[in-house]
Amino acid sequence: MSDSTNSFELILFGAAGDLSLRKLIPSLYCLHLDQRIHPEGRIIAVARRDYERSDFLDIVKKALVKHLNKDLFNEETWTSFSKRLSYAQMDITDPSSYDTTLKHFLNRPEAAKIFYLATHSDMYGTICQHLYSHQMLTGDARVVLEKPIGMDYQSAVNVCKEVDKYCNEEQIYRIDHYLGKETVQNLLALRFANSIFEHQWNQRYIDHIQITIAETLGVEQRAGFYESAGAMRDMMQNHLLQLLCMVAMEPPAQLDAESIRDEKVKVLKALKPIVGDQINANVVRGQYQEGSQHGQPTLAYRQEPGVNPHSDTETFVAMKVEIDNWRWAGTPFYLRTGKRLPDRACEIVIQFKEVPHSVFELQNPASMANKLIFRLQPDDGIKLQLCEKRIGKGMSVKPVLLNLTAEHARKDRAPDAYERLLSDAIEGNPTLFLREDELLTAWQWIDPILSAWKQSGSRPEFYHGGIWGPAASTLLLARDGRLWQENH
Repeated sequence: MSDSTNSFELILFGAAGDLSLRKLIPSLYCLHLDQRIHPEGRIIAVARRDYERSDFLDIVKKALVKHLNKDLFNEETWTSFSKRLSYAQMDITDPSSYDTTLKHFLNRPEAAKIFYLATHSDMYGTICQHLYSHQMLTGDARVVLEKPIGMDYQSAVNVCKEVDKYCNEEQIYRIDHYLGKETVQNLLALRFANSIFEHQWNQRYIDHIQITIAETLGVEQRAGFYESAGAMRDMMQNHLLQLLCMVAMEPPAQLDAESIRDEKVKVLKALKPIVGDQINANVVRGQYQEGSQHGQPTLAYRQEPGVNPHSDTETFVAMKVEIDNWRWAGTPFYLRTGKRLPDRACEIVIQFKEVPHSVFELQNPASMANKLIFRLQPDDGIKLQLCEKRIGKGMSVKPVLLNLTAEHARKDRAPDAYERLLSDAIEGNPTLFLREDELLTAWQWIDPILSAWKQSGSRPEFYHGGIWGPAASTLLLARDGRLWQENH
């Protein structure tokens, strides 16, 4: 039985691209598998390449086999899912193709239209213009925009202005797939449904907060994009700042889209600017060199195919961030992200302050501190670190991790983040999508750092592939008497 009562036509621009084949179409397949979308919902894949529908279906099938867990793919489900799929070969810059090609596939007036733009953000305005001029953005039509939107504050403003000419804010769904992760949503439940945590969620009880998104892979096949983006634009400006907002926001008046997004914007506006000499003191950037992972040698970033051999693009960023408000004044947030690190992980670590006076002999107070750990990948879960007595004589204590993830949650398949967000877009629920002022406020805060790097001509610090980034990242916390959480 489908959870969705909405018939839809989802038009996927950039359907032959890596994101679509690796994430979006597999997520739509899983929604179909779990019967969470309307049985008559259709997917129109749009791309420039001249495929026959059968050829495109072969490509999709191979992608599903490659990217899905083996227990999810089966021939019977594939046969029924493939009936939803159509392929439209068209040039998205050609206005006539919207009338001669795309309109041919949109033959259900009653179905909600969801236009998913998995293209470069430079094309968003053009696509929206042609959709508007051909009367395709009427009624409850929705437009989903992939990140990154723009490459700095001004380019993001320009993209937004172009899209705003043809869409109203209620139609625009700006996606950040980290917000669709089950543990991120559970973070809100843990905070706002439990007084035991919310009463201590402030600078009086929390020593500091760490947010890490670590990748073991290098740039892979994304050199063309990554050379112009780097870790700051690709990860920090969106994913890490969004996770920071979810951790630091005030309780919303209610759990509706506008109330939650209002509180997130307040956090972004309260971020203490990092400018001038503070950039060198509080921001670390690095670039991976040759190294080793799991006993296998790895290339340097500058040796990757498509990368400028003299590139200064950062593949690692770490930052010390402060929020100037009553709840968080004086509490540092340490953010880091990087490629070619030892483990793939996404974690939020809330470290509480030490007890005022310990009657126990603690060999390493930092490692014994109470911590609430939200793990988003590779395995979702929440753990609480407490201290307990060691078995045997004496009264020495040791840290122990309590697993707060329910047993049934570990057994059940957690929906992929894109599954949740695609389902929400189809249903018309904008809660987990970004509002325009969120996007622009984040860019506004990041921009001075990007500008300073460009003007100074400074270069990223090198680190070997397979270690936790450059030495300056460790010193960023060591100066404050703290350590990164690295027992992933």
